[in-house]
Amino acid sequence: MKNKSGNAEFDVIVVGGSYAGLSAALQLARARCRVLVIDANRRRNRYAHRSHGFLTQDGSEAAAIAADGRTQLQAYPTVAWANDTAIGAAADGDGFRITLGDGGSVSGQRLVLATGVVDTLPPVDGLQERWGKSVFHCPYCHGYELNEGEIGVLAVGALSMHHALMLPDWGRVTFLLNGTFEPDAAQLAALERRSVSVERTPVARIDGAADVVLADGRRLPMAGLFVASRTDSASPLASQLGCAFEDGPIGAFVATDAQQATSVPGVFCCGDLARATGNVAFAVAEGAMAGVAAHRSLIAELNHPA
Repeated sequence: MKNKSGNAEFDVIVVGGSYAGLSAALQLARARCRVLVIDANRRRNRYAHRSHGFLTQDGSEAAAIAADGRTQLQAYPTVAWANDTAIGAAADGDGFRITLGDGGSVSGQRLVLATGVVDTLPPVDGLQERWGKSVFHCPYCHGYELNEGEIGVLAVGALSMHHALMLPDWGRVTFLLNGTFEPDAAQLAALERRSVSVERTPVARIDGAADVVLADGRRLPMAGLFVASRTDSASPLASQLGCAFEDGPIGAFVATDAQQATSVPGVFCCGDLARATGNVAFAVAEGAMAGVAAHRSLIAELNHPA
């Protein structure tokens, strides 16, 4: 295939080597593009042992899915891998230049940002260390394994009504308001219809596997807890490049079109950074779209040079 990247070192640089980035890079590798994946090995779901709800991989180890994907991707001869952090991004001629944490830099004609997000949890003692083990955010990913047991929903505000009304399909739900808001009459009626118990006593700490210890000393044993984290971009690159963001219910995310293209020509974004909520299946699907779209944009440039 004709070289697509002119003087750039790579046709496409994919920043982020988790599920979305791997999926994007795989499409590009199969199009024989010269691809560099830059990865700092900080998967968002690194705290979770197993992944669920991803076709053919239901119950597989989350780390193993990513590791297998990397092994398969690196079998393609046009793929390079950098175990590093991308700390800077800027336009460079008709492409982009990425500055690496080791002080070096690389250039590419297109960028795919799959850098993900970081989660911030409410300041409740014992919550953080159980994140991904017995404290979760996605019922579809982790609800089934709670075996219809006792489930706590730790409120962070009115947004948590969504969790409280969903989770009765997975178990017996107690909605822990924790002083964050008070449901109105219509909300209380909706909770009652779903047989959700409402607990207004503040939460003192999380103990044991997922036991909720209340400020009055009562202990509520739980099979698991759900809480809506606050998310922030795990990398400054999208902001440095001037990509537009949208406000989501738990944090801002990069705005993209149906082909995962951002507001900056030549920059594509996929995975949790490009949606309000996500999981592995969504990340893989959107990564594939971003990779295909980046390749097509290179073809379009060859057919219609400036």
